[in-house]
Amino acid sequence: MKILKDKVAKLSFVALLITITAAMFYTPTASAHGEKSQAAFMRMRTIHWFDLNWSKEEVVVNDTMTISGKFFVFTGWPETVDKPEISFLNIGIPGPVFIRAGSWIGGQLVPRSVSLELGETYEFKVLLKARRPGDWHVHTMLNVKGGGPIIGPGKWVTITGSMGSFVNPITTLTGQTIDLENYNLGNTYFWHAAWYALGVLWVAYWARKPMFVPRLIAVEAGKADSLISGTDKKVALGFAVGTIAIVAMSMASTNEKFPITTPLQAGLLRGIKSIEMPVPTVAVKIEDATYRVPGRAMQMTMTITNNGDSPIRLGEFNTAGVRFLDAAVAQDETGYPDDLLAEEGLTVSDNSAIAPGQSRTVQVTASDAAWEVYRLADLIYDPDSRFAGLLFFYDAAGNRQMVTIDAPLIPTFI
Repeated sequence: MKILKDKVAKLSFVALLITITAAMFYTPTASAHGEKSQAAFMRMRTIHWFDLNWSKEEVVVNDTMTISGKFFVFTGWPETVDKPEISFLNIGIPGPVFIRAGSWIGGQLVPRSVSLELGETYEFKVLLKARRPGDWHVHTMLNVKGGGPIIGPGKWVTITGSMGSFVNPITTLTGQTIDLENYNLGNTYFWHAAWYALGVLWVAYWARKPMFVPRLIAVEAGKADSLISGTDKKVALGFAVGTIAIVAMSMASTNEKFPITTPLQAGLLRGIKSIEMPVPTVAVKIEDATYRVPGRAMQMTMTITNNGDSPIRLGEFNTAGVRFLDAAVAQDETGYPDDLLAEEGLTVSDNSAIAPGQSRTVQVTASDAAWEVYRLADLIYDPDSRFAGLLFFYDAAGNRQMVTIDAPLIPTFI
């Protein structure tokens, strides 16, 4: 019976070991991102993306698509996040399923980092070339030095075709045309294998000697010097000299083969042109704001003053990429992601037109499951419980005005 138990225990241990090993090698493909885990205040009080457009929802390998729109750099940028003085316009995708063929801000090509100003609105465009077939979540994204990636809204895009047919040809400054997808790939494999082999030889040499416990005993006995012989020192010196020689010879060979090179461009682009947004003729004062946890709704009491010459109505509240619309005033015709669009999520206690010179205090409610699905409700647990967003007002002719809001948010649990 004891022998049987021992065999069962050993088999169980082996099965557990095999399971753990298999789990280590199981790497499922990531098709979306963890944008929901990003702090709510980061998404609400940093970059506000709007007027976004994904030019295609389905694209063939080697074909291109663009993501364009505008983003507002929020004036009340959180104190805990570094300012966007060094930023990089990027696209959030699960690996190189697209390649970025070009990106522009304010009509200027921005292949490197840029400096952005608080309170400014910028127009952007990113050109993408499809590389790997599949269904992928494609996000706008801005990388901020010291602040990390600030992820914007994402939309599912389908890539069809075969990855084997993908090509990425470019013409160098010397007039040579190469395909970056497989250029010098054999050389890459060779050097990876060469350095790996050198590392294995180094480990193998030392592993042939007594390891761990015997070496520990020798060190504790004060005989550490005896662990390394004169031969060991010569072998280590040989490895060092050989490594230096390999690097020197390969560098000389490369310089001879490619005499004309240009260093990677890592400078900072300043003076990026922003959009001259018209000064809004609508003034908004937030009297109070609460988030009702059971109802997944944010309620705001605001005083709206129309200083313009046309009657206006509130049509949209945009925060963290989620758009709450009053269907009677504003409609989405851009194909915005359904999970980020609450087409009837905005209700106003009195949304009749506000005449020029008139002020009105109204209760505005933005309600949708997106508060919980995108974890925006986590804002109420933040030490600085504030919300921010964009309000869009419309007149009878369809003209739009954008007003930013920023205020404390108080949770209610009843």
